[in-house]
Amino acid sequence: MPGTRRFERILIGIGANLPGPDGAPPRAACERALAALAALPGLTLVARSRWWESAPVPVSDQPWFVNGVAVLAGQADPAALLAALHAIEAAVGRVRLALNAARTLDLDILAMDDLVRGPPDPPPVLPHPRMADRAFVLMPLAEAAPCWRHPRSGRTVEQLLAALPPGQTCRPLGP
Repeated sequence: MPGTRRFERILIGIGANLPGPDGAPPRAACERALAALAALPGLTLVARSRWWESAPVPVSDQPWFVNGVAVLAGQADPAALLAALHAIEAAVGRVRLALNAARTLDLDILAMDDLVRGPPDPPPVLPHPRMADRAFVLMPLAEAAPCWRHPRSGRTVEQLLAALPPGQTCRPLGP
């Protein structure tokens, strides 16, 4: 594939706030997604955060989310990886109806090493354009990849956490 190269750190955001089509809770969908990510050809799961519970952003009456971050390494093409993530979402019943809608599973490529992409490049935009504003991304990211720096700003995860806007609730879940 033309955009394929080796990456040492591919950050994937994982989240869900609706039961799957089989009635399984959101955390089960996140666990399934983690297993599916670990099974992607050419990639290895090298780290992961624990699961976190977070209020929806933007604030709404949706159920709370289960969130986490996985760190993969290996050969990947950003566009092909995005398509693979969409296939994993679809397998867990994800239907894209509206922006920020409740969902059975949401997988986002947060960053791929220091790769920076945006229009006119094809999707995905990297790093993820809203990750630095979201506690539900940064708190698990700080666990899974504590030394990571944002490729555009150069800021550390700790600096990004300190700069978060107030009012985002995110707390670790038990085992």
